[in-house]
Amino acid sequence: MAEEITTTEEKTVDKDIAALLTSPPKRAPEPTPELTGKIVKPKIVQGAAAHYKPHVAKPEIQEKLGFPGTLVENWQEAAVAKMRELLGKYKSLQVYMDICVRCGSCTDKCHYFLSTRDPKNMPAGRAELFRQVYRKYFTTEGKIFGKLAGAVGFDLSLLAEWYSYFHQCSQCRRCSLYCPYGIDTAEISMAAREIMDSIGLGQKYTNEIIGKVHELGNNLGMNEAALRNAIEFVEEEIEEDTGIPVKLPINEEDAEVLLVTPSADFFATPHLESLVGYAKVFHQAGINWTLSTTAAEAGNFGMFIGSYYHMQKVASRIKQAIEELRPKRLVVGECGHAWRIAYAFWNTLIGPFDMLNQKYPRPQHICEFTLDLINRGALKIDKSANDEFVVTFHDSCNVARATRMGDKPGGQFDIPRELIKAVTNKYVDMEYDTIRERTFCCGGGGGLLTDELIDVRVKGAMPRMQALHNVMETHGVNFMALICAICKAQFTKIMPKYGIPMEVAGGIHQLVGRAIVLGAKE
Repeated sequence: MAEEITTTEEKTVDKDIAALLTSPPKRAPEPTPELTGKIVKPKIVQGAAAHYKPHVAKPEIQEKLGFPGTLVENWQEAAVAKMRELLGKYKSLQVYMDICVRCGSCTDKCHYFLSTRDPKNMPAGRAELFRQVYRKYFTTEGKIFGKLAGAVGFDLSLLAEWYSYFHQCSQCRRCSLYCPYGIDTAEISMAAREIMDSIGLGQKYTNEIIGKVHELGNNLGMNEAALRNAIEFVEEEIEEDTGIPVKLPINEEDAEVLLVTPSADFFATPHLESLVGYAKVFHQAGINWTLSTTAAEAGNFGMFIGSYYHMQKVASRIKQAIEELRPKRLVVGECGHAWRIAYAFWNTLIGPFDMLNQKYPRPQHICEFTLDLINRGALKIDKSANDEFVVTFHDSCNVARATRMGDKPGGQFDIPRELIKAVTNKYVDMEYDTIRERTFCCGGGGGLLTDELIDVRVKGAMPRMQALHNVMETHGVNFMALICAICKAQFTKIMPKYGIPMEVAGGIHQLVGRAIVLGAKE
């Protein structure tokens, strides 16, 4: 009889593991939130978002990154051991576990909670899934009093919740802005994902992309021939449109500038239009610049899975390109999390940048680079070229809350707006509580930009869509300028579901490229 019971339990566990590792079934599209122009606190619906989860990475994807191919047999012990390692390695994580008082300041600050209504998508509610395990294995009260102290053993049911809800966090850090103790929920989500990867439960989308970068040097998996063909296509398009041969140099040694930009800029619209803008800026200013086939990707998905090792390995291609090509300056294209990596992490990942011209000892954002040229009269601008647009600007979360541009506090907010105003005649900001450091995420960042999470992405974009809808109705806005590759991909995908044309979204350098007068010098 005992053997039969054990066998039944084992079959149940095997079934639970199989369910956890199986990709979610296709579901009918869910209704798009109504555009009312208002962002309201929702009524709680328990478990409303529990069914959302991304595809699980296949063994070959996991193993390429040095992770177990599938869930390890002793996964509970391995997960607790990894948590112990991270708590010791990152003192901030230990502090975040202990100081939350559940005050509720963060509850209505998350775009996913506002749209899904699931309390486990409240930042504190999501982090509580982590804290339950922490209390069970790392606190005296949790070991003694168990659930009475909020401690829960790490079982398959809780692991399934981890996989679902920690992949409904875009790591935008808006909640951290409002937390009176400064708890960085993004860091907790990164730690949870790092633990899951370490026990063989990884996300297909992020981990497959990291593997592509390691193998081919960019998120899209383009080989060098495809990259060169894409660049030739852009050159042909510019000359056909303007009659002027604007070149996009590749692998030029001793250039003034090495431009590192997201690989989406080589492939898709509206990203390509920003690449055209970059090229026109360099051409018209007479700056010797280059792209690199080694560093053909500014993005770094290692951050999304919390892996310092993979962040450093992806970033190492930038250092390799600098050593190969010996540029004097390093400029980063329009990509939100890429700029965060460049601004906050490159110096420790691949720095110091002693090999650069010490007049420019750090990476520069393309927006500050271009605005400086305009302010110094190096570019002639015809603002009327953009008169068909009434423009607003979406502050990308990683840029807004984790970086700076230029030498003054708040440059990450002011420089993009000044650049837009320098090339357009009509600009309007969205509602105060939805911009600058209070900006809402696009809903597709942090590793969520994958089709099986489209319903989460549509819902997550709701706060931004409400704010955009307001200025479209009141001021006739018809262009939302962006400086992030993920924002561009996200908004062009989900805006039509809200009845907003995808063409409303585009890059700042798309506007710059239209306004530059080629062949003229001031």
